[in-house]
Amino acid sequence: MANIKSALKRGKTSEKRRAQNAAFKSDLRSSIKSFEKQIEAKDVEAAKQSFLVATKKLDKASNKGLLHKNAANRQKSRLQQQLNGVTA
Repeated sequence: MANIKSALKRGKTSEKRRAQNAAFKSDLRSSIKSFEKQIEAKDVEAAKQSFLVATKKLDKASNKGLLHKNAANRQKSRLQQQLNGVTA
């Protein structure tokens, strides 16, 4: 445990940020899973809506530094390919 006041504060803020990041990543994964569920059910309109939500969350995660921008772009590309496969 830290003894210096600034180190104590840093520990508290780090824990708070870790919890926020974990919650955001969990929400991101949930939105991707719901998109994939709608793709399996071949529900095109709902899949388009959840695709927009998932891509927005992926962009936000890459801007916040939770994901590397190339990783987010790769995931968005894979989701887009799945959506194209259903609509074609």
